[in-house]
Amino acid sequence: MVDPAKFHPTRLHFLVSSARHLAEELRAEGFTVDYAKAATTLDGIAAAKKRHGIQTVVAAHQSSFRLQAALESIGVQCVENNFFLTPRPLFNSWAESQKSHLMENFYRKQRVRLGILMVGSEPVGGQWNFDAENRDPLPKDHAPAKYLEHSTDAIDAEVAAELGIEPPTEWATDRAGALKVLKHFLANHFETFGRFEDAMNSTDWAVHHSLLSPYLNNGLLHASEVITAALKKFDTGAIPIASCEAFIRQIIGWREYINGMYWYLGESYKEENQLQATRPLLPLFSDSSKTEMNCVRSIVSDVEKRSWVHHIPRLMVLSNLALISSVNPQAYLEWMRNQFIDASDWVMVPNVIGMGVHADGGRMMTKPYAAGGAYISRMSDYCKGCAFDPKKRTGDNACPFTTLYWDFLAEHHEEFAGNHRMAQQLAGLKRLTDLPQTRERAKEVLDGLSAGTI
Repeated sequence: MVDPAKFHPTRLHFLVSSARHLAEELRAEGFTVDYAKAATTLDGIAAAKKRHGIQTVVAAHQSSFRLQAALESIGVQCVENNFFLTPRPLFNSWAESQKSHLMENFYRKQRVRLGILMVGSEPVGGQWNFDAENRDPLPKDHAPAKYLEHSTDAIDAEVAAELGIEPPTEWATDRAGALKVLKHFLANHFETFGRFEDAMNSTDWAVHHSLLSPYLNNGLLHASEVITAALKKFDTGAIPIASCEAFIRQIIGWREYINGMYWYLGESYKEENQLQATRPLLPLFSDSSKTEMNCVRSIVSDVEKRSWVHHIPRLMVLSNLALISSVNPQAYLEWMRNQFIDASDWVMVPNVIGMGVHADGGRMMTKPYAAGGAYISRMSDYCKGCAFDPKKRTGDNACPFTTLYWDFLAEHHEEFAGNHRMAQQLAGLKRLTDLPQTRERAKEVLDGLSAGTI
């Protein structure tokens, strides 16, 4: 059960203030709006029915099994929402026709079906995916990019006062502000988004990412208008195909795929724990001061400040650590679900259970996204000045990621033995001459992480 009291205050402010702004905008357009506060959605509906003397309530289809079931339990009639470009029956038809549910296969079908970045039956640029061109680390002289600061109004102030916080300025809470974010991205970050899509930086909190996911996920923006605007900018010749394709893939590929898989895999999918991970949530996730690792401390601190980091810190640092330290998937899922401003069940369940911590045994991803400190060192500036050395797996200053990566492979080598995508990693494991010492160090690291001292 989702507990709003555990939500990040910035996330809660965004959701509540956006709803109140929408109510005011609808009133200004001439609609009759009854915006009411209630302990739960069901309580609010019951009170509204009594207040207005109505029997039938119609709502858009919800974004989670839990909410959908709750509305259906009191007889609410649901109609399909238009948040997505792919109807569920169409996605299910695709999923049922596949031996494995590779996002890339779905994405290519989407490109053809929607006629996006296509020349006849061929992809623009002669290939479907330019991901190989989008893996550069930031240059050493990188200066932090500029992102919008949003002015606040009386509604923002009212919501912030109710929550006991200052009104956040990183996120817009109305449609006009969301459109400004889209315009700012296209003008200032779209060109370099692709090349540095996987880069992380301690002084640049977004690294040219669009910051559009919260607005897409709560309906302030629609995927179709974002795509149209991006393609219009691309047609000017100012945007490399690698950046444009990467951005389009995130929206018509990954976003649509994740939503489709959430509903296709079913409600019980969120309880998967195929690797039998049982460690409680590490203290560092709830308090960035509970770790000496620069990367984790910096990223969790960013989450604490803004309720957001982009997808590589989420996957290759936060989720990677949860995976290789055997944190319970459901505990980690709850933390992600509560902390991120763009979170919904449909977003977080497949991303965490399927991709982040490989708890589904490979139903979504063909391999676990486990990595040692070398990846973080290559793609970020976090290792500079850190107490730990990403090249070392034993000793007091060995990087916890490097130590735990090899320990994780050793612990689960039998499960991964038949996976051809893990062959190289398992071959490397066999060549380790200090594996016993590495595993001993791993015990110390895991104890320290659980105590909040590493």
